[in-house]
Amino acid sequence: MKLYENYIFDLYGTLVDIRTDEEQRALWNKMSLFYGYYGAVYTPETLKRHYLAYVAEAEKAGKETGTAHAQVHYTHEAYPEIPLEKVFRALYTGKGIDPSDELVLHTGQMFRVFSTHHIRLYAGAKEVLQALRDAGRSVYLLSNAQRIFTEYELRYLQIYDCFDGILISSDYGVRKPDERFFRLLLDTYRIRPETALMIGNDLDNDIAGAKKAGMDTFYLHSAISPELKRKVDADYIMMHMNLGSLQKRLLSE
Repeated sequence: MKLYENYIFDLYGTLVDIRTDEEQRALWNKMSLFYGYYGAVYTPETLKRHYLAYVAEAEKAGKETGTAHAQVHYTHEAYPEIPLEKVFRALYTGKGIDPSDELVLHTGQMFRVFSTHHIRLYAGAKEVLQALRDAGRSVYLLSNAQRIFTEYELRYLQIYDCFDGILISSDYGVRKPDERFFRLLLDTYRIRPETALMIGNDLDNDIAGAKKAGMDTFYLHSAISPELKRKVDADYIMMHMNLGSLQKRLLSE
């Protein structure tokens, strides 16, 4: 296949296998206890109800200012274009508590930890990133995600330093498949679209969005890819998760 100067990766479902569940009662039981420690007393049911109400309010505000778009949630996304720290803060201030920035950060991270069943790299993930950089290529991350979760998960998984640049949707109020998010990465790092390959497991978010921005695409199907409802239209296709094979393909002419 063609060799590119720049390789842009999706994260969850492409490099990282993750399962989260924000509906489980145990999550809201633990979070209501955590909030109660700091004076914001909720029952699990009222905490969940207020959380969802604040999220809806933030989404509405984003749509009114043109910074939010239709949401599609999968097993790894927690409202990726809304900075969720605003929601976690509002749950304190709604009870008359003025939390520190550090407490808000830790609250959000507790939420993520309690809602995560597992998180791990797919076999060969770090190796493919390193092999591309060793070959003189630039490697970037473009993720629909929350900074307060994802930056720390990247560090936990020891791949934070494997990228030449990282863009996370909650920082910008825009998400894949919006062409503007792809353009933001291209403009930030002065990348010409024809020199870049987008690699992802989501036909709409990763592949269709990248095509609109003028990039070639590599569709990698994984267990948490959205259900395919149409033919895969990508320049390259791998219908099974094998990052070792992906590495060989990316570096072979």
